[in-house]
Amino acid sequence: MNLQEFLPIGAVLASFLVAGGLAVWVSKQSPGTKEMLEISNAVKVGAAAFVKREMKIIIPISIGLAVIIGAFLQPSNGIAFAVGATLSAIAGIISLKITVKAAVRAANLSSSGLGKTFVVAFRGGATVGLAVPAMALMAITGLYLIFPDPITIAGVGIGASLIALFIRIGGGIFTKAADMGADLVGKIEANIPEDDPRNPATIADNVGDNVGDAAGMGSDIYESYIVTLLAALLIAALIGAPELFLYPILIGASGMIASIIGVVIVGSKNITDVMKPLNRSFYVSAGIAISLNFVFTTQFIGDSAAAYGLFGATVIGVILVPVIQKITDRFTNIKYGPVKEIADSAKWGYASLTLMGIVKGLQSTGPFMIALVVAIMVSFSISSTFAPEGADPILYGIFGTSLTAMAMLSLAGIVLSIDAFGPIADNAGGIVEMTGMGEESRKVTDEIDAAGNTTKAITKGFAIASAALAALAMIQAFQFEAAHIFEGVLELDYSLTNPTVVIGLLVGGLLPFFITGQLINGVTKAASKLVDEVRRQFKENPGILLGKSKPDYAKCVDIATVASIKELWKTASIAISAPIVLGILLGPTAVAGLLMGAVVTGIFLAFHLVNTGGAWDNAKKLIEMKGERGSEIHKVAVVGDIIGDPYKDTAGPALNTVIKLLNTVAIVFVSAFIAVLAI
Repeated sequence: MNLQEFLPIGAVLASFLVAGGLAVWVSKQSPGTKEMLEISNAVKVGAAAFVKREMKIIIPISIGLAVIIGAFLQPSNGIAFAVGATLSAIAGIISLKITVKAAVRAANLSSSGLGKTFVVAFRGGATVGLAVPAMALMAITGLYLIFPDPITIAGVGIGASLIALFIRIGGGIFTKAADMGADLVGKIEANIPEDDPRNPATIADNVGDNVGDAAGMGSDIYESYIVTLLAALLIAALIGAPELFLYPILIGASGMIASIIGVVIVGSKNITDVMKPLNRSFYVSAGIAISLNFVFTTQFIGDSAAAYGLFGATVIGVILVPVIQKITDRFTNIKYGPVKEIADSAKWGYASLTLMGIVKGLQSTGPFMIALVVAIMVSFSISSTFAPEGADPILYGIFGTSLTAMAMLSLAGIVLSIDAFGPIADNAGGIVEMTGMGEESRKVTDEIDAAGNTTKAITKGFAIASAALAALAMIQAFQFEAAHIFEGVLELDYSLTNPTVVIGLLVGGLLPFFITGQLINGVTKAASKLVDEVRRQFKENPGILLGKSKPDYAKCVDIATVASIKELWKTASIAISAPIVLGILLGPTAVAGLLMGAVVTGIFLAFHLVNTGGAWDNAKKLIEMKGERGSEIHKVAVVGDIIGDPYKDTAGPALNTVIKLLNTVAIVFVSAFIAVLAI
């Protein structure tokens, strides 16, 4: 094994070791009182029950698809699918387990101040942040060393995307149905606080934070990493330069090493604003990643203009992360104008707050688009301009764009660490409320949770931006693969004068809107069942609201589980079947149009959804922090938060996974299109 192959493996092992050390440290912290443990165990049992039911559906489907792909396409792709799917499920389960464990310990330390509470939540999140990207890098590196042709392992992307979509949809519908059920009846009708132990949906709500925000985001980032790295490898293979084949993997290794350092420098001393240590951690990681990318570029590619052009593309990717962060922060943080305007609009009623939230979410897509366009233009230009003599400058430019996406995802470790503490803080706040630890403890968890709402929105924006860049590279890879397969059989015309391309654009452009409606409808259906159940318990057992009898928490968990799992099939079946059906009926030109149409509408719709939902949530938090909890204005803001829940935690995050699943399915099944045409 040479040094180029050893570096990513060494980075993976180091990441696992540090993640394991953080998990042990978190486990050693005191979990608190017996009452706190009872609540934590109830959440743990509910989450485990949900995952068990979900896996009963996911595992047979995954086995069946692995066999089909391996038998009818390529055995290596069947194996790759199985690897991608298995590790995606493991990523979700790891995220779930550590979040539950860290939450009760953070709640217990909330009486000791902001610093200690934050560091437990952060290190719990960092365990997820370091382990999940390490699994993704391990999967791609291992498969690539065994099967050196990237097209023969493209199935890993389908496996990762499909399972991530299942976990994202199931968890997203569960968490938002429980959240809406708890808020609609508890906060608005019964006028009791959030996470009040008298609310029968409270445990389901806390379970939802874990299966949706933790497990869902873990599998989402894992899948984003896999598909982005796969896209870069596919383009590198098209260029045909052997020295470039391992370069995207080395970029992943540099980001992983940088993320480890960024995590370990975060401490608990002198913390008055949790965003400061988080920002410092990220910027340190980004600086180290750029430095390592330069070293790896000069050492393994060479001291040439082409090498520096590719290195420049990686710098653009690293810079793009804080740019997306700033845009998202601007539109979702309680410190800035958009959230303040939304909170202020609550005084004029429900319609005003709803419209203001939608307006700000729509406005956020403008700077997001500018950031993406500039990143694509600059990375393409510098990579193509300095392409080696005799090489195709367009392919080199596309490769540069894929490296920009890979450089972004290389920092997934630190980005996910910064994100994953959010659901931990949210759960900790629930435990504090349910055990009556007092207002001071609740203020501590609320402050961390408010920061977590922003960081969750940032991570979703990060995943959406990387999906856009990776999808553009995947579309190019699809076109080149189709040209190779159809050579001498069919001349492919991707111009807008070809009606099949236009049809594909229209179908692809529609899919994100259709799927968004489907997912929000799924949340609404599941939430209505929770609302009916909570109302039933309050009506049939008046002692619950008086605090004299205990609600039936398990019933609400069961209802949310059953309702969410029923919705798993629809979105996944559309995302898998759409490119295959269109390819069989109209050929690869229609599929290329579909992929482009889905990217163009999907990324902006997704960014709008996550920012709108995040802004509504923090507008409610801002009103609560002003001491207006329970007022008419607060009730208006709660409704805005309820509307935003399926926006930011179900539909928005699912769209970037849908976009990547469409692309990987198209690439893996492109050979099936010519088989049908031959018949």
